Amino acid sequence: MTTTPQMGNQTSKLYQLISICYTSIISEKRNTMEQEKEYFDNETTPAPAEQDSPQCSCRKKERSDKEYKNLQNRLSRIEGQVRGVKKMLENDAYCPDILIQVSAINAALNSFNRLLLANHIRTCVADDIRDGKPDTIDEFVTMLQKLMR
Repeated sequence: MTTTPQMGNQTSKLYQLISICYTSIISEKRNTMEQEKEYFDNETTPAPAEQDSPQCSCRKKERSDKEYKNLQNRLSRIEGQVRGVKKMLENDAYCPDILIQVSAINAALNSFNRLLLANHIRTCVADDIRDGKPDTIDEFVTMLQKLMR
């Protein structure tokens, strides 16, 4: 993958934004400079499994019933849309009609991703930062870079 100066600038701005969020959350938890210094002096490295695979299947997220049902419903609708496009193809539908439906599927997937990402930031990322996990921001930035490909 080649990078452009614009992508580098976006990544730099993203790091700055995440750094600001990180600083804000840490400031809430750590009231004095001495506590912050102690916090950073006592950093530990994560276990090898956490370093090698941020998407490790051993990591899980407990979701509320409402969140789970919302995500499941969205995926079910997307699945139905994909089956519809398959049926259109089998019935020799006109290309632009299929392309419009595929575009709708892409929009639905993007909407699903935005919802999941927002929930991830509000819960997993914020909790990890509050708990003082030092690799959270790097893991988050790496994930965003993969999403932006």
